[in-house]
Amino acid sequence: MSEFVEVAKADDLMEGEGRTVEVKGTQVALFKKGGKFYAINNTCLHEGGPLGEGSLDGDFVVCPLHGWKFNIKTGAYELNSKLKVANYRVKVESGRVLVSLD
Repeated sequence: MSEFVEVAKADDLMEGEGRTVEVKGTQVALFKKGGKFYAINNTCLHEGGPLGEGSLDGDFVVCPLHGWKFNIKTGAYELNSKLKVANYRVKVESGRVLVSLD
């Protein structure tokens, strides 16, 4: 059974915003887009940049270090979908955003 951990209040993130949260010692990039929440691993595959500090470009987060783009829904790298950061399940209950690493 998946264990979900509260990482934020739903009202904490503005539309189009991202941030870094921690789930069981793992750095997770959390985004709000189209009223939904998405979570991927926070570490860029290129040089370890913090994806939670990146800006959104459509369904992609742009790494603030060197501009690599990852899909916030799937974790796939824009130029090669075989390269991926982990993506995580997210749910909202009673105004709380919860993430599962499973």
